[in-house]
Amino acid sequence: MHPAFRWRVSLKLFDMKTMAVTAGLMLLMTTAVIASSDDTIRYEPIGYFHTPYTPDTGAPRQGILRPDSLATIVLNAEYGGDALDFLDWFEYIVVLYHFTLVSDWDAHVEPPEANHEHTFGVYSTRSPKRPNPIGFSIVKLERIAGDTLYLRGTDAFDGTPVLDIKPYLPSVDRVKSLQNEMVEKELGHHDEDFIEKEDSVFYR
Repeated sequence: MHPAFRWRVSLKLFDMKTMAVTAGLMLLMTTAVIASSDDTIRYEPIGYFHTPYTPDTGAPRQGILRPDSLATIVLNAEYGGDALDFLDWFEYIVVLYHFTLVSDWDAHVEPPEANHEHTFGVYSTRSPKRPNPIGFSIVKLERIAGDTLYLRGTDAFDGTPVLDIKPYLPSVDRVKSLQNEMVEKELGHHDEDFIEKEDSVFYR
């Protein structure tokens, strides 16, 4: 075989290998970009509500409106135990949970008791139909036994998955705002018997 021909064959094989390596690198880069652009956030329940409320019975729009309603949260074993240390020092806690029955959301909402002269954006309401259907409740913690929390004043359906539990801190979680109170009345969420009264059952 002529040396020049052998050189051309070798060069062609080199080019093919180079192209294969380049294609492989491009595939890896593309895969990396796809992986890095996946901004899905995944949570798993730390436990579940057990309450007297179901879709058939309905639930109060805020748990504070039914301060004597009894419920429990049973934590999954891996999320209880030591993680609950000193939580029973607090009388009130904040519970974040997932609205499992919500399948879609609306940009505009008309709260049932609202002034219907306005249509509110979902972020200005407490509607469960949200892009990320996360709910929260401030509930009274009666006691803790093992991995079970005994509560009063819940508004979640039975079987609702719990995402997180935090202590309620009056110094940072309670804010006085006349403007918010005025808008709250427009939304129909202002309840004189429970809100802004020092003798409210919520603050005892």
